[in-house]
Amino acid sequence: MSKLLFRLRNVPDDEADEVRELLTEHCIEFYETGAGNWGISMPALWLHDESRFEEARALLEAYQQERTQRMRDEYEELIKLGQADSMLTSFRHHPVRFIAFSLLIAAVLYLSISSFFSF
Repeated sequence: MSKLLFRLRNVPDDEADEVRELLTEHCIEFYETGAGNWGISMPALWLHDESRFEEARALLEAYQQERTQRMRDEYEELIKLGQADSMLTSFRHHPVRFIAFSLLIAAVLYLSISSFFSF
């Protein structure tokens, strides 16, 4: 019977490709399910052979730790170079969207808090 190995919902394409490549390199047979036509099914990677589940999980854990460190290092490098996204760069790139979201946040806060001050 098949066993769920790795969910693909909200996973970047490069990470999904790297996971597929990792499993293929270690000769672990898997198959992939998509989100379906309406996007409500679970996209995931599944193992054919349950006996290799622990081996595959160990590989994925090591990969995810390595990827986490790599992404942190890249982000720190962007910060050092002054190219990391910040609120100011977000405002510069999308001022209308930034202002609209700020107003929406203020409205939600006002509606949430105003009832406490009316007593």
